[in-house]
Amino acid sequence: MNLLLTVLGWFFVAYSVAINLSFVVLTVLAMLDFVRYRRRSQFAAYDESFAEPLARGVSVLMPAYNEELTIVASVEAMSSLRYPDFEVVVIDDGSKDATVTTMVEAFDMVELPLAQAPMVPTKGEVQRCFVSTRGAMNLLLVCKTNGGKADALNVGINVARKELVCMVDADSLLDPDALLHVSRPFADDPERVIASGGVVRVANGSTIARGRVLDVQMPRKWLPRVQVVEYLRAFLIGRAGWSAAGGLLIISGAFGMFRRDILFEVGGVATDCIGEDAELVVRLYRWMGDNDVDGRIVFVSEPVAWTEAPETLKVLRSQRRRWHRGLAEIFSRHRGMVLRPRYGFIGMITMPWFLLFELAAPFIEVFGLLYFAVAMVLLGLGGMGIVPSDWVDLPVVVLLLSTSVAFAILVSLVALLAEEMSYRRYRGVPGLLVAAWSAVEENFGYRQLTAWWRMWGAIDAWRGSRHQWGEMTRKGFGTDATTKAKAGAKPGATSGAEPGP
Repeated sequence: MNLLLTVLGWFFVAYSVAINLSFVVLTVLAMLDFVRYRRRSQFAAYDESFAEPLARGVSVLMPAYNEELTIVASVEAMSSLRYPDFEVVVIDDGSKDATVTTMVEAFDMVELPLAQAPMVPTKGEVQRCFVSTRGAMNLLLVCKTNGGKADALNVGINVARKELVCMVDADSLLDPDALLHVSRPFADDPERVIASGGVVRVANGSTIARGRVLDVQMPRKWLPRVQVVEYLRAFLIGRAGWSAAGGLLIISGAFGMFRRDILFEVGGVATDCIGEDAELVVRLYRWMGDNDVDGRIVFVSEPVAWTEAPETLKVLRSQRRRWHRGLAEIFSRHRGMVLRPRYGFIGMITMPWFLLFELAAPFIEVFGLLYFAVAMVLLGLGGMGIVPSDWVDLPVVVLLLSTSVAFAILVSLVALLAEEMSYRRYRGVPGLLVAAWSAVEENFGYRQLTAWWRMWGAIDAWRGSRHQWGEMTRKGFGTDATTKAKAGAKPGATSGAEPGP
């Protein structure tokens, strides 16, 4: 028993050190890329880009399902972005609330016939189309029968008229210059860049008016406050580091830009996968490897999309199970890419890492907690002389806990440091102190809960059980009202399905 417990203890220690050291490497890569990006941004000439008449056009696709509280603010924000040539396409996926009516009234829309080229297969039937009569607003509303978020995006890809498509969630807000920043890689390397993604941040607690985040504040509630730090770590460290290494695996469904012609090549967004945004990126890498295409998928840390983070454990549980189930489905579908030199860095490094340290991580963490609980019980029994006192190696247990917590806090603090040195969204010492404390408190209860939920998300995928989306409770931007919007019974229904931190 002593040998077994010791071996298990050192296994958990080694796993914890390995995953956290890999985050240290990602942190270094992210910081180096951040320094290079900040140097380039001084000469990026975004004002000249805004006035460039030959800029590549962008179609902003917004799939919407029961978004009546946030849709007007979101569309206003999208329509007032700084970019020389873009359109906003809202695809209503059979909403049961007043989403369509709200849009038609708010933007003076009229119904017009629309012919779409079926370049990407779709399931839902397009029923009506509306355009805004406001002269300066290039806004289109497409109403279709419910088929899920992915199907709505595919309809949007078909009706889009621009060379680039930017996929955003209808409950997200973009910073005014977001399109200028996220489209920059396509201008810098037009032949190779096929997709780019930006940062998603938590808007809870901030002051928002007319689709704009006016004053960024840390949320007062514990749950969204912890998620602020989690999102910063995931984007400014995780995705920035992988992008710098050439192995970015995930572009958030809340904010990503793609070449429309390449989306035609790969058949659009998969409608039978919960994590459709991440699956699309993996499928793009697979297409590049199978066709010997020299392409790049990059992450830009400057553009920001703001979203509402769950404020209840019930909603958070549904979200995290959904995210991890999506990751498990992606690996089941594309397992042939793992350790295949044909797929380059993605196949040889990124996917094995995600398999070991993302997909398997909640299982290891849950069993590590069980090991710790058993060790504490045996230590107590050993102190009372009921079992041998040498069954548990106390230094191993202490090392396991200290390395796991210390590395996690360190990476989170580095992400906060990067935020403070660069964009300084959370201004003032009190906000920084609250964020720093959140980096500590997430390790005591929050991480353990999310690990448990993520583990069952993967189990659900492997069992093939039917996914129930449940209810998503939102306040809406800039309002105190609350609503419950059912996300629909069909897989892929629109309601924040992006794989996250």
